[in-house]
Amino acid sequence: MAEFDTDVFVVGMGPTGLTAALALATYGIDVQVITRYDGLSNSPRAHITNQRAMEVFRDLGIEGDVLEEGSGWSLMGDTLFTTSLAGREIARLRTWGTGDDEHGRYVVASPCGMLDIPQPKLEAVLLRNAAKRGADTRFNTDYLSHEQDAGGVTVRVRNRVTGVESDVRARYLVGADGARSQIADEIGLPFRGEMGRATTAYVRFRADLSAYVAHRPSILYWIVSPTSGFGEIGMGLLRTVHPWDEWITGWGVDPSQGEPDFSTASLVARIRTLVGDPDLEPEIIDTSTWQVNDAFAEIYHAGRVFVGGDAVHRHPPSGGLGSNTSVQDAFNLAWKLAFVIQGWAGSGLLESYSAERVPVGEQVVSRANRSRLEFAALKDVLGVGSGSDVAAVLKTLDDSGPEGAATRDALTPALHLKNYEFNAHGVEMNQRYESNAAFVTDDGHAKWTEDPELVAQPSTGAGAKLPHAWLVGADGTRLSTLDVVGRGGLSLLTGLSGVAWSDAVGRLGVPYLRATVVGEAQHADLYRSWHGLRDIHEAGALLVRPDGYIAWRHRESVWDTDEAERLLRDVLGRVLSHEVGAP
Repeated sequence: MAEFDTDVFVVGMGPTGLTAALALATYGIDVQVITRYDGLSNSPRAHITNQRAMEVFRDLGIEGDVLEEGSGWSLMGDTLFTTSLAGREIARLRTWGTGDDEHGRYVVASPCGMLDIPQPKLEAVLLRNAAKRGADTRFNTDYLSHEQDAGGVTVRVRNRVTGVESDVRARYLVGADGARSQIADEIGLPFRGEMGRATTAYVRFRADLSAYVAHRPSILYWIVSPTSGFGEIGMGLLRTVHPWDEWITGWGVDPSQGEPDFSTASLVARIRTLVGDPDLEPEIIDTSTWQVNDAFAEIYHAGRVFVGGDAVHRHPPSGGLGSNTSVQDAFNLAWKLAFVIQGWAGSGLLESYSAERVPVGEQVVSRANRSRLEFAALKDVLGVGSGSDVAAVLKTLDDSGPEGAATRDALTPALHLKNYEFNAHGVEMNQRYESNAAFVTDDGHAKWTEDPELVAQPSTGAGAKLPHAWLVGADGTRLSTLDVVGRGGLSLLTGLSGVAWSDAVGRLGVPYLRATVVGEAQHADLYRSWHGLRDIHEAGALLVRPDGYIAWRHRESVWDTDEAERLLRDVLGRVLSHEVGAP
């Protein structure tokens, strides 16, 4: 009888659990993933998919599948502030990198674009590909409890159809069980912050609104009116689920006033007001309420149990950071589990998961909650929720006198402040790691030269993501620097002069490390873009991890193979917590 039923047992089939399952299966690791439900997410939930998440999907070979299911970057378009879809527009903000002065920065930063894909469609792509690659996927299965020991984890589950309970023995357990995570509670993860500090109502409906929006495509339309909202944001929302016939409307509610009125008559009236069409006949699909949380875990693991996604960073959807961060949690963890299970790394490598991802979780929780609070400036200008007459304030916007000029002057900075929610390119792409798996040994992290929340700033310093630059393959097609690393292995990236490095890799002969020489025919730097980004000598080297992050940088030239091998052995031992060549 086998000691283990699976290498890794994953609880939860959201973006975290399914990305972990897909990556582990891709790396040849036995993985079992369960959900208590009989299907995947039944509501759109998360939808913004940023460039870094798309890079993960590119590495895992599913970028094309994801693109087929989503709404393209161009449709994400402007974010509108208007009195109704049919009514007077107040302002527009170019968002998600579609603006003339932002788009070029986004394009330069990544081979991938932004995408809007509702969570059920993304989960279906992840599940299908994970199963194809050997992941054991089980629905209608309750997670009950676990016990861990020095050798593994015993997980107790129950089949919800038959009621039969059983044990599954795994080397490691991954909790991807959401914001009410039982596993996070069981292992006593310490949290900072506040849960349930505000409440939002959501209603999903069908209606063909193309006449109002097809000429000004967006995924978010904010409605400013005396009755449109309550609380921090104070505006009504129309969110595109599927252009242009499926929608979500949302608004803040006061829980002290009881449950929101979800009667059909009330909802139809509300939607008609937001759209500005008194004759609209929307089809109500479902309703829900959710809590605005502001909390993050200070560590993501205990022993052989690891937790990720919404279970450890709990925040509102502002900025679309949730599922993207969850996908990256899983991608960070999966290669480390795979290396340890395959005997290529020591268990010390797994300590880097919390060290690297906790600061990211703290940042996105703070950013998402601040994005809600930063609506205050717009609310003040427009008189929303302050007892002012919104209609009178809006009329002032058209006034040619000094009062109108002052109102318009105040509107501009209030609107631009929302770039920190809708164009936060730096938040999405500037993550820097410091851990035993990312040795910042030379001059530390590059200093920010522009706002680090707004502007992506590439670096080849250890702990940074490998910058994207277009190379040219032997057949003349373009490929990114991100395409020549990753794929489950470590890469030593050097130039044509880095013969000593590539020879050293050959000497070591370990299965998880390959030399990638930029300048060779299959990786030609014909645009000279990489030359401008690399910040190392052509005979220097970057050690790039399977997740695309730089573990170590040697900026100076090395011409002697013995020296290169000595340096490489030392750094691999430190990064992997394991002597090279040891059993």
